[in-house]
Amino acid sequence: MESPAFLTISRYTHIVYLSITFYVHAMTALRHLKALADETRLRLALVLYHCELSVNELASLMDMGQSRISRHLKILTESGLLHSRRDGLWAFYSAKPNGQGHEFLKSLMPYLLAEQDAQDDLARAFHILEERARSTRQFFNDIADDWDRMSREILGDFSLPDTVLKNLPIDCKTAVDLGCGTGEVLWKLRGACNGLIGVDNSPRMLDQARRRFTGAEEEVSLRIGELDHLPLRDGEACFACISLVLHHLSRPADALAEMSRVLHQGGHALITDFDQHNQEAMRTLYGDRWLGFPLTTLASWVEKAGLIIERRSLQPVKRNLCLHILLARKPG
Repeated sequence: MESPAFLTISRYTHIVYLSITFYVHAMTALRHLKALADETRLRLALVLYHCELSVNELASLMDMGQSRISRHLKILTESGLLHSRRDGLWAFYSAKPNGQGHEFLKSLMPYLLAEQDAQDDLARAFHILEERARSTRQFFNDIADDWDRMSREILGDFSLPDTVLKNLPIDCKTAVDLGCGTGEVLWKLRGACNGLIGVDNSPRMLDQARRRFTGAEEEVSLRIGELDHLPLRDGEACFACISLVLHHLSRPADALAEMSRVLHQGGHALITDFDQHNQEAMRTLYGDRWLGFPLTTLASWVEKAGLIIERRSLQPVKRNLCLHILLARKPG
């Protein structure tokens, strides 16, 4: 039996621990409240809890100079409420995805969203994201006729369609290519599975894909739609691929979550995209929004989508670029 003295010391230690924990949490909350005491920073925190935006986009949304916005962002970041992400020459900000700062902002959201001004700010932020998507869609509409040639400038001798076919499961019933573009991958999969589905948000790209399948239209279903809201039923496909598409999207993780949704249990997904690089010219030449991804980031999104990575590799291509190739499976 423990002695009374030991129990007294144990209780005292526990009280000290609780006191220190309370003090730390109180100081953290005080730091958050101080950062949000300014109206502009409160507006920024609301918007960035829901969206990831660049400094330029925030300056436009708030109708303020970049230097003023940057000063407010620095205070919010140092307080532990925001997270910054550098992508080449661009800097993007968003609320921290987890932790005390995230939970603190989450607790404020019902009160902030009750204000009309806050709803207006959020509506403008979502409009910026919609404009991003529209700009990307227009870019691919404009270069649809040249896309296959432009792809070869990057991939060289590496055959993406062959890689997809190699990873297609035996006895695949339905395969879907997300961001199918001109249908090059879909054409390679002809005869390897019972059903083919291609999804893209560019009408011109889908027109090119239809021309490719002239005379064999019954072999493929081409659907227009956004990759974060796919025109497919839950579990409709047993195999899905998304090739060199994620770096064009504002929210790549949302597209991977949708990919997981449309896969049936036990289905496989093949994800191919650039490793992180610093070639800013890719934004202008190829409409890139992200300069590739570190493997840790890509893998975390795949796993968060509920997929298990079974195999991964790194494939060098032209322009000193490399491709991540991840094969994942939906449990079940």
